[in-house]
Amino acid sequence: MSLRIVSQSVLNAWSQTLIRGMSTQGGSKNIGFVGLGNMGGHMASNLIKAGHKLHVFDISKPACDNLKAKGATVYSKTAELAQNVDFLFTMLPNNDIVDASYEEMTANGVNKNTIFIDSSTIDPTLVKSLQKRISAKGARFIDAPVSGGVPGAEQATLTFMVGGTEAEYNAVKSVLECMGKRITHCGDYGMGQAAKLANNMMLAISMIGVSEAMNLAIRLGLNPKTFAEIINSSTGRCWASELYNPVPGVTPTAPANNSYKGGFSTDLITKDLGLASGVATSSNTPIPMGALAHQIYRTLKSKGLGSKDFSIVYDFMKNENN
Repeated sequence: MSLRIVSQSVLNAWSQTLIRGMSTQGGSKNIGFVGLGNMGGHMASNLIKAGHKLHVFDISKPACDNLKAKGATVYSKTAELAQNVDFLFTMLPNNDIVDASYEEMTANGVNKNTIFIDSSTIDPTLVKSLQKRISAKGARFIDAPVSGGVPGAEQATLTFMVGGTEAEYNAVKSVLECMGKRITHCGDYGMGQAAKLANNMMLAISMIGVSEAMNLAIRLGLNPKTFAEIINSSTGRCWASELYNPVPGVTPTAPANNSYKGGFSTDLITKDLGLASGVATSSNTPIPMGALAHQIYRTLKSKGLGSKDFSIVYDFMKNENN
């Protein structure tokens, strides 16, 4: 028997060929995305940029057309979409729409290899109900709400808060990393939503605080940019002051510079505060500041400002008692 000696260069070439083959085989996935709004549209786009095959649905034709132009396949029925994907994301406005969407998608059965991932902000109780419903049909469901706003969705720097088993977290992590830079396993089903509701309550409170402080400083004669620089190098620094300042002209990319259009609507922050109030009541947790923030945003809604970005609370305060 003759002994062949294989050179190191040949071994290296074989190794690289094998690696490329494995990468190609496991890389691109069929991913569904239902809900292509201010956040979902950017998230879906980032999945395409990462090389995945995207299958989308939204009631907005322009939103679907935008993704179609980037290479996505558009569906008219979510049930059909759900049968053709490995992962299916939902990014929808509220409990009722999420519940109805999953009922429609799974009414005629599910692809048992599909993992359903809800990134909306909903009640943890609904998460547990959906998980039981979908697991009974043979598929998997987890909650993975996000934080980071529209800028985070656009730049793929979102934080994902995942509720599910360790195995499910590991199964979805690489896909979530196409849209975010921090993927955190929060615990069992619904714990992602628990984290999200607490975070959004804090966001609402801090936005009101920044708006009050900016309004006071400006009325006292301070230049808004000067005061913002002071806040952001001092103890008052927060996301709302630094990256999403509610005063026009301070943060160039903030909705305040676009007549408070787009971004995160007052309707949605009010909805989230309502959910936070509900879970606070059920867990016997006092939230005096959260309750006050909810009252303030409900007032903004009653003034017809529900479709405006939630930072419009500054504009509302600015015009009070002038």
